[in-house]
Amino acid sequence: MSTVTTPRSPADEAGGAGQKRTASLSERILGKHPLGILFSAPYVIFLVVVFAYPFFLAIWISFHDYIFTAPGSNVDHEFVGFANYVTALTDPAVLRSFLNTLIFLVINVPITVVLSMVLATALNAGVRWAAVFRVAFYVPYVTASVSLIGVWLLLFAQDGLINTILGPLAPDPSWLINSSLAMPSIALYVAWKQLGFFILLYLAALQGIPGELYEAASIDGAGTLNRFWNVTVPGVRPATVLVLILAIIIGANLFTEPYLLTNGGGPNGASATPVLLIYQKALQQTNPDVASAIGVVLVIIVGLLSAMANRVGGGGDNV
Repeated sequence: MSTVTTPRSPADEAGGAGQKRTASLSERILGKHPLGILFSAPYVIFLVVVFAYPFFLAIWISFHDYIFTAPGSNVDHEFVGFANYVTALTDPAVLRSFLNTLIFLVINVPITVVLSMVLATALNAGVRWAAVFRVAFYVPYVTASVSLIGVWLLLFAQDGLINTILGPLAPDPSWLINSSLAMPSIALYVAWKQLGFFILLYLAALQGIPGELYEAASIDGAGTLNRFWNVTVPGVRPATVLVLILAIIIGANLFTEPYLLTNGGGPNGASATPVLLIYQKALQQTNPDVASAIGVVLVIIVGLLSAMANRVGGGGDNV
């Protein structure tokens, strides 16, 4: 029995192609599962309201002569171009704060990456009391900063436990009131407090390394250090890039630690940070335009440093 096939006209073929193009366009806009947009909408709104809107408002303020006014007041904000940026970047206190942040990152980031990777590897290897150590490392991260800072102040005070142990080797003036040691001390404190979180990131990454790689390395005669360097380090490279970027962002946004540990960036601005100066200039000195300029510069620098960390760590190869 033969089957008669009706040939399709060019108009029908064009119509079908048009339908396909329409479907493809809708999928590009809404995705294959449009319902997902509904579920993600609350978080998108949160990002827009809490992050995107304030950031673009700060950019606008940084190019205008801006002061805080009462609600409902109508005040003209004159466009001043880059004048606020010039004021910010020629202020010795602002330049000192960026230098302090650089000192912090140079000390904090390598310590954070190395310690968290080594400790996570040791915990993953099944050391005794591993669960106890995991909790011990993570507790400082989830503990309120104010209470931890109180303990830290007692430890590093002039007559604190650390100086008592060091005896004649203790620095004078003490750690947190010493212009040379204030920022390094804060860097060590932040590394200790954040260590538990980064250990968890590395522990998750270590689960993805096939055990066969370690077995093959052992068969080839590789020792513990060789296995760590040639198997573990490359295996957790994506986590290392993430840790680098997060450590840079955390360090660039320091506020609570210098504000409480060194009484607002002391001594003599040795531990002041850009975020601390943004708070002081915007709220205490009523110069939100200059403070916004500092914030925009800080965002640009953090973005560049994060991009460099991603490139150096090979983050682009992991996408």
